Amino acid sequence: MTEKKQDRINIHEYLAELEDIPGTRVYTAARARKGYHINQFAMSLMKAENRDRFKADERAYLDEWDISEEAKQALLKRDYNTLLDLGGNVYFLSKLFSTDGISFAEAVSTMTEYSFPEYRDMMLKGGRSPEGNRSIKGGY
Repeated sequence: MTEKKQDRINIHEYLAELEDIPGTRVYTAARARKGYHINQFAMSLMKAENRDRFKADERAYLDEWDISEEAKQALLKRDYNTLLDLGGNVYFLSKLFSTDGISFAEAVSTMTEYSFPEYRDMMLKGGRSPEGNRSIKGGY
Protein backbone atom coordinates (compact mmCIF):
# COMPACT_ATOMS: atom_id res chain seq x y z
CA MET A 1 0.00 0.00 0.00
CA THR A 2 1.43 3.37 -0.96
CA GLU A 3 0.85 6.61 0.79
CA LYS A 4 -0.58 9.56 -1.11
CA LYS A 5 1.98 12.31 -1.63
CA GLN A 6 -0.21 14.95 0.05
CA ASP A 7 -0.55 12.74 3.15
CA ARG A 8 3.20 12.56 3.76
CA ILE A 9 4.63 14.61 6.56
CA ASN A 10 7.50 16.92 5.68
CA ILE A 11 9.86 16.12 8.54
CA HIS A 12 11.63 19.48 8.28
CA GLU A 13 8.36 21.40 8.57
CA TYR A 14 7.27 19.16 11.45
CA LEU A 15 10.53 19.70 13.37
CA ALA A 16 10.41 23.45 12.70
CA GLU A 17 7.04 23.56 14.47
CA LEU A 18 8.69 22.21 17.63
CA GLU A 19 10.89 25.33 17.76
CA ASP A 20 7.74 27.23 18.74
CA ILE A 21 7.68 25.82 22.29
CA PRO A 22 9.05 28.44 24.73
CA GLY A 23 12.25 27.41 26.46
CA THR A 24 12.44 24.11 24.61
CA ARG A 25 15.14 22.97 22.23
CA VAL A 26 14.37 19.71 20.50
CA TYR A 27 17.55 17.74 19.86
CA THR A 28 17.32 17.03 16.15
CA ALA A 29 19.81 15.48 13.75
CA ALA A 30 20.71 19.00 12.58
CA ARG A 31 21.49 20.04 16.16
CA ALA A 32 23.49 16.86 16.68
CA ARG A 33 25.65 17.64 13.65
CA LYS A 34 26.09 21.25 14.72
CA GLY A 35 27.10 20.33 18.28
CA TYR A 36 29.20 17.26 17.54
CA HIS A 37 32.49 18.69 18.86
CA ILE A 38 30.85 20.29 21.92
CA ASN A 39 29.38 16.92 22.82
CA GLN A 40 32.63 15.06 22.15
CA PHE A 41 34.43 17.49 24.46
CA ALA A 42 31.79 16.91 27.15
CA MET A 43 32.08 13.14 26.80
CA SER A 44 35.86 13.40 27.19
CA LEU A 45 35.19 14.48 30.77
CA MET A 46 34.19 10.92 31.60
CA LYS A 47 37.89 10.19 32.06
CA ALA A 48 39.50 11.42 35.28
CA GLU A 49 42.71 12.48 33.53
CA ASN A 50 40.71 14.68 31.14
CA ARG A 51 38.74 16.23 34.00
CA ASP A 52 42.00 17.02 35.76
CA ARG A 53 43.48 18.61 32.62
CA PHE A 54 40.31 20.63 32.04
CA LYS A 55 40.17 21.87 35.64
CA ALA A 56 43.85 22.82 35.56
CA ASP A 57 43.42 25.08 32.48
CA GLU A 58 39.96 25.14 30.96
CA ARG A 59 40.86 27.36 28.02
CA ALA A 60 43.93 25.33 27.05
CA TYR A 61 41.89 22.11 27.12
CA LEU A 62 39.09 23.65 25.04
CA ASP A 63 41.62 24.89 22.50
CA GLU A 64 42.45 21.26 21.74
CA TRP A 65 38.95 20.81 20.33
CA ASP A 66 37.45 21.91 17.01
CA ILE A 67 34.90 24.09 18.80
CA SER A 68 33.87 27.60 17.71
CA GLU A 69 34.95 30.55 19.81
CA GLU A 70 31.28 31.20 20.61
CA ALA A 71 30.94 27.68 21.99
CA LYS A 72 34.22 27.95 23.93
CA GLN A 73 33.00 31.16 25.56
CA ALA A 74 29.66 29.52 26.40
CA LEU A 75 31.48 26.55 27.93
CA LEU A 76 33.74 28.80 29.99
CA LYS A 77 30.72 30.81 31.21
CA ARG A 78 28.62 27.65 31.69
CA ASP A 79 25.97 29.26 29.47
CA TYR A 80 23.99 26.10 28.92
CA ASN A 81 21.17 27.71 26.93
CA THR A 82 23.67 28.95 24.34
CA LEU A 83 25.30 25.54 24.30
CA LEU A 84 21.93 23.90 23.64
CA ASP A 85 21.34 26.38 20.80
CA LEU A 86 24.75 25.44 19.40
CA GLY A 87 23.87 21.75 19.38
CA GLY A 88 24.96 20.68 22.83
CA ASN A 89 23.02 17.78 24.28
CA VAL A 90 22.02 18.18 27.91
CA TYR A 91 22.93 14.57 28.70
CA PHE A 92 26.43 15.02 27.28
CA LEU A 93 26.75 18.41 29.01
CA SER A 94 25.91 16.68 32.29
CA LYS A 95 29.54 15.50 32.28
CA LEU A 96 30.49 19.17 32.69
CA PHE A 97 27.93 19.60 35.49
CA SER A 98 29.48 16.63 37.25
CA THR A 99 33.01 17.95 36.69
CA ASP A 100 31.88 21.17 38.38
CA GLY A 101 30.45 19.17 41.27
CA ILE A 102 26.84 20.27 40.79
CA SER A 103 23.73 18.18 40.42
CA PHE A 104 21.79 17.85 37.20
CA ALA A 105 18.84 19.72 38.74
CA GLU A 106 21.03 22.59 39.92
CA ALA A 107 22.63 22.95 36.49
CA VAL A 108 19.26 22.82 34.75
CA SER A 109 17.96 25.53 37.08
CA THR A 110 20.52 27.89 35.53
CA MET A 111 18.67 27.45 32.22
CA THR A 112 15.55 28.99 33.76
CA GLU A 113 14.61 32.27 35.38
CA TYR A 114 14.62 30.53 38.78
CA SER A 115 17.28 30.17 41.46
CA PHE A 116 18.02 26.56 42.33
CA PRO A 117 15.81 26.57 45.48
CA GLU A 118 12.96 28.16 43.50
CA TYR A 119 13.40 25.68 40.65
CA ARG A 120 13.51 22.71 43.03
CA ASP A 121 10.34 23.90 44.79
CA MET A 122 8.55 24.50 41.49
CA MET A 123 9.44 21.00 40.28
CA LEU A 124 8.38 19.42 43.59
CA LYS A 125 4.99 21.12 43.13
CA GLY A 126 4.52 19.51 39.71
CA GLY A 127 6.55 21.72 37.37
CA ARG A 128 5.74 24.88 35.48
CA SER A 129 2.25 25.62 34.33
CA PRO A 130 1.59 24.88 30.67
CA GLU A 131 -0.18 28.23 30.42
CA GLY A 132 1.98 30.59 28.41
CA ASN A 133 4.41 27.77 27.64
CA ARG A 134 2.82 26.02 24.67
CA SER A 135 3.44 28.30 21.70
CA ILE A 136 5.45 31.41 21.03
CA LYS A 137 3.55 32.57 17.97
CA GLY A 138 0.19 31.43 19.36
CA GLY A 139 0.72 33.30 22.64
CA TYR A 140 -0.35 30.36 24.80
